Amino acid sequence: MVSSNNAGQPSNSHDRDDNGILFQTFEWHTPSEPPPPRETYSTKSHYGRLNRLLPGLAAVGVTRVWLPPGCKANSPGGNGYDCYDLWDLGEFDQKYARSVKWGSREELRNLMDTAKREGIECIWDAVLNHKTAGDRTEDTWAVESDKEGVLQICPPRKIEAWLRYDFPGREREGMKYSGMKWRAEHFNGTDWDQRGQKNAIYKLIDDPAKYPKPSQQQSGNKTVQFGMNRLARFANKFRAEAPPRRPGKDWAQDVDDEHGNYDYLMFSNIDHSHPEVKQDLMNWGRWMLESTGISGFRLDAVQHFSYNFTKEWTARVHEVSQGKNGKDAFVVGEIWTGEVHRITKWLDVVSQGACAYDSPLLYNFSRISEDVRKGSKNADLRTIIRDSLLEIRPDVAVTLVTNHDTQPGQTSFTSMLPETKALWYAFILLRQEGYPCVFWGDLYGTRGPKAEPPACTVPDGKGGRRSLLPNLMMCRRLFAYGEQIDYWDAMSCIAWTRAGSPDKPGSGCVALLSIGDAKEKVEADNWTGKSISFGQPGDLYVDVLRIAEQRADVKIDEKGTGFFPCRGMSASVYIRKDAQGLEQLPMPFNLDAYAL
Repeated sequence: MVSSNNAGQPSNSHDRDDNGILFQTFEWHTPSEPPPPRETYSTKSHYGRLNRLLPGLAAVGVTRVWLPPGCKANSPGGNGYDCYDLWDLGEFDQKYARSVKWGSREELRNLMDTAKREGIECIWDAVLNHKTAGDRTEDTWAVESDKEGVLQICPPRKIEAWLRYDFPGREREGMKYSGMKWRAEHFNGTDWDQRGQKNAIYKLIDDPAKYPKPSQQQSGNKTVQFGMNRLARFANKFRAEAPPRRPGKDWAQDVDDEHGNYDYLMFSNIDHSHPEVKQDLMNWGRWMLESTGISGFRLDAVQHFSYNFTKEWTARVHEVSQGKNGKDAFVVGEIWTGEVHRITKWLDVVSQGACAYDSPLLYNFSRISEDVRKGSKNADLRTIIRDSLLEIRPDVAVTLVTNHDTQPGQTSFTSMLPETKALWYAFILLRQEGYPCVFWGDLYGTRGPKAEPPACTVPDGKGGRRSLLPNLMMCRRLFAYGEQIDYWDAMSCIAWTRAGSPDKPGSGCVALLSIGDAKEKVEADNWTGKSISFGQPGDLYVDVLRIAEQRADVKIDEKGTGFFPCRGMSASVYIRKDAQGLEQLPMPFNLDAYAL
């Protein structure tokens, strides 16, 4: 039994008092039919859909939404991670469309107005690492690199790369918003040589005539160097010394050092050390805060671009936000890693009011889930926060169960037994530490070739299914307040209590997670439970995740203890039977987002 008094939200989330929830408003295959070129509104665009959904999301406790990267992409159907023009939010006719996939600039404006009325803040998914789909080619010096982008595998040569960005749609309107046209000098890497018709990682360099030729050490036995690098990555015992850096243009050095240097990720890699690049991106951050109504950013792929640039950029957007909103912007970085030190390294450099997604915690959910799936004796709920950001820096941890990258079929797909998702959501939503993020696909289901139904569903007693997720979100909003005491004394069942807060009438709860058998049994139907000191003698508690007809009373005895049961492979949340707000549960919620 452990008492916990960690801060409940990232320091810049500003939702500490009302137990805020961040909601990701899309999944990878979210359908959207934006307005055609000469129109500004569509009933089937995703922005229009979100506009209709926001009131219902606010009702279950959503206080902030994460919008997709709504800048002009490579194609009309691009999700936005294939970013072409940051300054085009669905306003200019370029890349074969005026709108972006998600909708038009006008629809975005309406969405922001609705969010403001509902008391919901919006953060923008900012893709600052790369661009794609240049308008014209340009000759530039480059060296072809190995697949990690670290070792040179051919002599310098000129390639023909799609690195001229003229933005003709904005150009026709006088380069509205930004006058910068991007050229090869604004990048340090790309992935396609038009002349050679070859896909590879090309590191862009300055004219070799300006600098001495690479030393013999650098151009030595590449096979040995490459093998050592692979051995270091997979055996994690030693790493070959990196070859001497070529003078002049190079990869950023203040990035994650996985694979030696992790600057290059994909497409045309932005050189954040270039003064024009830096200024344009600074201006863009200011413009987004001042012109759209957003209050923060989700930064995509932060381990792949300069940490020091990110520090400077974050400080600038905080300054703008303070002037406009009287508070810092909300800034959260995405780093996919199971090694928490890689996340804290980024946080230590950026330092100023930034938080990060807790990917190690998500991987812990997956690990325990897979142990359960395989029937492993190693399945242990007590290890749920081991080596996670939540464990060491709960005040900057944004917790999540799934997102668009980890859903089935995606690049970072992370296996997770569907039956366990309700446990993980109960954990992130009802704990004092961390700031929970709920995924569109778990609330509404996903589309695409590996579509999945909404998560956390159970029989509704009427022959259908109902979702526990809206109810867990409501439990956070209504009851999950006050001092936290943990009961993590069994591998298969853990629990914690929240004492409640005087300014939240009826608040306080007992939460249990179970993945199977435990020493204490209630009946043969795979139930477990715990004796827990909570409340006052004579108090009655009920599990609000069950429908009213199935709620059994738990009575607190004269010693102040009650036995709280939980079915195997499920979560239970007990609330005082006479608590204010209990009548709202189970919460009616329409899981068909596409019917509205």
